Amino acid sequence: MHPYLKPLSELFAVNSNEEIARYMKKYMKGQYEYFGIKSPERRELKKEFLFRYGMPEISELGTITRECWELPQREYQYFIMEVLEKMAKKAEADRIGLYEHLLVNKSWWDTVDFISAVLVGIHFQKYPLQIIPYTEKWMKSGNKWLQRSSLLFQLKYKKKTDLELLTNYIQQLQGSKEFFINKAIGWILREYSKTDPGWVVSYVRDFQLAPLSRREAMKWMERKSI
Repeated sequence: MHPYLKPLSELFAVNSNEEIARYMKKYMKGQYEYFGIKSPERRELKKEFLFRYGMPEISELGTITRECWELPQREYQYFIMEVLEKMAKKAEADRIGLYEHLLVNKSWWDTVDFISAVLVGIHFQKYPLQIIPYTEKWMKSGNKWLQRSSLLFQLKYKKKTDLELLTNYIQQLQGSKEFFINKAIGWILREYSKTDPGWVVSYVRDFQLAPLSRREAMKWMERKSI
């Protein structure tokens, strides 16, 4: 184990809870192991760790990140994603390669959504010329998680959302039977409805969407109208 991660491992082990770990593993369909540390406590442990040991050296960041991704307990992945968030605004252009690696390894909604909406979202704002080359590649990959990321990286963009790009990718994915794709389409439309509800209403009315996408897209506006 990388020397930087050894004290973190000890901190997680001391605060582990087998009962909670079993529940977490079951919730994630048995795919991952857990220490059994709930998010609020884990974030407090992260603060304690970073106060004592600081952020990783940039030269070691890739190595540490990949090792966190290979370790069995999911808390390691959550930890390093949140560390990457703190370092995202100062990232070099090639950081996108690391994010891409994380998107396609140990992929599930809990990591993919954070990487997409937070890490990739920040990165593409800093390096907008990378958007088309990478997202087009991801769309053509056939990988549902990369395709989901091509939709969700704009989740926090609000008025800066590239609607032409978004609708292009939604239309490319039209007819998909994949739950995580149709859910993402609805989610990004629902989030944008908080910025321009009229546009979303028109889009949902004028274009054929999967029932799941349509329901998700309209949720926020339907709640507001109650």
